[in-house]
Amino acid sequence: MFYGINNFLILADDAAADPMGMITSIGMLVLMVGVFYFFLIRPQRKKDKVAKEMRNNLQAGDEIVTIGGIAGKILSLKEDSVIIETGSDKNKLRIMRWAIQSREEKISN
Repeated sequence: MFYGINNFLILADDAAADPMGMITSIGMLVLMVGVFYFFLIRPQRKKDKVAKEMRNNLQAGDEIVTIGGIAGKILSLKEDSVIIETGSDKNKLRIMRWAIQSREEKISN
């Protein structure tokens, strides 16, 4: 079937005549935005906040793992970068703070 412009205008008049249909549509849209916020956006913001706090509280001597999987011990810290020591050869790497994924807990013997 072919719906012309006249049929479209008639359908638009029907939608305008039914305010409950429009309110229901807007309500469903608001509900979907709310669901996305509480299930996707809010948990991600909490996770980002915890990661930022962890990166700001790093100290020399902490064991870390980068997002690339490199594990090492922090030697020195600067405002936006960190010098770490990796491997048995004691290689030194300069990495950016944002690239630190986690801090490993120290296990005392």
